Amino acid sequence: MQTTWTLGKVIFPITFIVSLLQYTPVLGWLTKLITPLMGIFGLSGEAAIPLVIGNLLSLYAGIGAILSLDLTVKEVFIIAVMLSFSHNLLIESSVAAKVGLKLWIILLVRFGLAFGSAIIINLVWQGGSEMAQYGFVSKTEVTPNGWLEIILLAVQKAGLGVIQLAIIVIPLMIAIQFLKDLGLLNVFTRWMAPVTRMLGMKENTSMTLVAGLTIGLAYGAGVMIQAVKEDNVSYKDLTLAFIFLVACHAVIEDTLIFIPLGIPVLPLLIIRLTVAIILTITVAAIWRKAEAGQTRRKEASYEN
Repeated sequence: MQTTWTLGKVIFPITFIVSLLQYTPVLGWLTKLITPLMGIFGLSGEAAIPLVIGNLLSLYAGIGAILSLDLTVKEVFIIAVMLSFSHNLLIESSVAAKVGLKLWIILLVRFGLAFGSAIIINLVWQGGSEMAQYGFVSKTEVTPNGWLEIILLAVQKAGLGVIQLAIIVIPLMIAIQFLKDLGLLNVFTRWMAPVTRMLGMKENTSMTLVAGLTIGLAYGAGVMIQAVKEDNVSYKDLTLAFIFLVACHAVIEDTLIFIPLGIPVLPLLIIRLTVAIILTITVAAIWRKAEAGQTRRKEASYEN
């Protein structure tokens, strides 16, 4: 309940504010602002619409926007890759900051991966010029009439967001507590040890990684907060875990929901996993070198 309250204080106001902004000129203004940049990623100007909506609202909202546009297969795939790295930015980044990570690191990694992957795919992939054939037509939403209905709708969306959080987080935290009390969590941690060591982290980050991989950053943050408190997860390991999960989280849900777009989802999953592994191992190696250099300087200073 305490973890749900901690995360709910982040999710409710952000969902409420962004839901209100959806019915103001703000989203249109942001879309116009980034439209000239779309050519860098091999996208048409209207592709800015799902990118803005997906980053400010959710992955589902971004996909809904894609379904309303006439785009090529290559454009849809590039947008899907970008949104897989960078979506629901306000909530997930705020949750990361709540866990104790620096906000600029999360934003740098997410935008860097989204922009970099789009540029590389655009340069490498020469095909995909045919028009995308979507699996189904997006469902039209009823437009609220007047500010009172808009505010009520925003409150409803924010409230449902917190309820959904509680439905996932509370049973998950109870289950993890039972696993700890029965000693099964230590067994699971040993099973995950080779993976966490390969990524440059200690064994006690295993639950954080699994939670983020399966249920995502926002809902998995409850496990992360608890891990920091009870499992003595270091700031370094927490940062490395988040860097990995920023690139690759909620792998089942966030992969399957792209199927209606008519794009190959297996390459999308492979790209996310490969980038997450390489990026995390690289950052861990740089961090180790920096720590080793700092230790040598301290020893030299002590000898002097």
